[in-house]
Amino acid sequence: MEPFDFDVPAELYATLGRRSQRAPVTYRRFSSSAEALRYAIETLTPEQLYGTVMEVSDARFDGAAIRALYESTAYPLPRPKAL
Repeated sequence: MEPFDFDVPAELYATLGRRSQRAPVTYRRFSSSAEALRYAIETLTPEQLYGTVMEVSDARFDGAAIRALYESTAYPLPRPKAL
């Protein structure tokens, strides 16, 4: 797996969660993927994260991949002490 660039812009598409068949999608653009990851993990509920997709360049990441990137040792931003 090649290293992930946390400095490139990212787009985040979040839904209300897995229970909604036709859930509305919320769109947000971030100047860095690190900021998008922070928002997804620290702001969205677990239900919302399940239906979230982050796009970075031509790559797409689902909720599990978003969590893995946020928890990686390469993640550059400080994390809160307790999540």
